[in-house]
Amino acid sequence: MELAVALGTVLFLVIVLLAILYLSVRVVQQYEKMVVFRLGRTNEQMVREPGLRFLVPVIDRPVKVDLRETLTEVPSQTTITKDNAPINVDFLVYWRIQDPLKSVLAPQRLDDMLLGVASTTLRAVIGDISLDEVLSKREQINEVLRVKLDEVTERWGGKVTTVEIREITPPRDVQDAMNRQLSAERTRRAVITESEGNRQAAINVAEGQKQSEILKAEGERQAAILRAEGFSQALERIYSAASTIDEKTMTLQYLEALKAIGASPSTKYIIPTEFTRLADRIGGYVSEGMAAAAATGAEASSAAVVDAGGATGGAPGGPAAG
Repeated sequence: MELAVALGTVLFLVIVLLAILYLSVRVVQQYEKMVVFRLGRTNEQMVREPGLRFLVPVIDRPVKVDLRETLTEVPSQTTITKDNAPINVDFLVYWRIQDPLKSVLAPQRLDDMLLGVASTTLRAVIGDISLDEVLSKREQINEVLRVKLDEVTERWGGKVTTVEIREITPPRDVQDAMNRQLSAERTRRAVITESEGNRQAAINVAEGQKQSEILKAEGERQAAILRAEGFSQALERIYSAASTIDEKTMTLQYLEALKAIGASPSTKYIIPTEFTRLADRIGGYVSEGMAAAAATGAEASSAAVVDAGGATGGAPGGPAAG
């Protein structure tokens, strides 16, 4: 009987010890902090860091706070722009707990409070800008929303890190006008691209023609230079050959030229002044020829007389000698 009482007592003590251990030992994760309420009161010294932490059983009540960044989705809100255009906007708010003590003490439902503040802030921001600015300045609107929400959530221990507008839905007539504008812009770009292509093609064709003309002119220049060089060499050879021709040969050439002119059917001739001196040259040549012929005839006659005299003297002497 005493043994059973002793075992029951030991078992009770073990259970109490385990209960105390369970109530007094807490493991705080790396992404968490723990706010401890001791007899209903807390302060900054009662905020525990990550790790193995011990509490006073029954007296201490722990509250863990998740410090990881989280997301709040703000559903589509119908807002009125500065120029009285109704649009539907939905966006995302990324935030985290920066001050665990404030986040436990100040707000009661932080998610719901943040959602309400985000909706009202969106209407206030959109109401100060026009529809065109809402559609074209999304990044600026995101930054304005983030700053305004951060100012409000700071007193709750929160920190808004990013605000991203997910979708902006303008009215139907505005969408139709935007589609027409987009189509006109695409048409304009296509026309500009086509004209630019035509201009570039014309430039390329003109450049090609220019290069072609330059090459053609260069070829003609080289050909003219070669022809001039060939003509110069031909003139040099003609002059070299002509310098060795005597006056009689030139006279014969003039006579050949006159023969060719006489064979021509033309009735009018242009005779250079050189031909006027041709008669004098021919006359001189004829006189020289006649003089040479006379001299040759005289020599021949003298030789005949000599031969004749010799033959006559020999005949009478023959008989005398006998």
